[in-house]
Amino acid sequence: MTDTRTILGIDPGTNLLGFGIVRVDACGKPSFVDMGVLDLRKISDTYAKLECIHEKVSALCELHKPSDLAIESPFYGKNAQVILKLGRAQGSAMIAAISHGLEVFEYAPRKAKMVICGNGAASKEQVALMVERTLGINIDSKYLDATDALAIAMCHYYQINSPLSAAPGGKSSSRKVSSWEKFISENPDRVK
Repeated sequence: MTDTRTILGIDPGTNLLGFGIVRVDACGKPSFVDMGVLDLRKISDTYAKLECIHEKVSALCELHKPSDLAIESPFYGKNAQVILKLGRAQGSAMIAAISHGLEVFEYAPRKAKMVICGNGAASKEQVALMVERTLGINIDSKYLDATDALAIAMCHYYQINSPLSAAPGGKSSSRKVSSWEKFISENPDRVK
């Protein structure tokens, strides 16, 4: 990796939205930048919540100038209304990011937990502990939604740095490499 990259991670929600920001230096080392939780519980109007999400994500984009948005994709649940609300929150954050020129990447909650903890069913506390250790920070327990967002950002970091999923230029692509042999044949300059 030769360029710096800032990743905005979002754990979307219509009551609590977590965000976490990780900066990757020119050597490819990630570091903590910011995190927080947007509490939307006092806003009763659904559309006002979506507007607040859009404004917050826009403000984060303007402040930290991220290049990528890594966002948790809604997971299937028994209640279709919950999925619809999460999808709206996710869409509001995505539109804000896209309007600021960010590339958008979605990750399933289980994938992020698997990447961070090695267990797709890890608890929020386990995710927080691994994020703390990985980034060398201490996180207050009131920021569990923000640690999920940091985990999504770190999942993206690991994804874009994986030789099995990286495209030229270090960007994630739909072109997946299925084996080391194929990777080596397609990238002879990267093998020593």
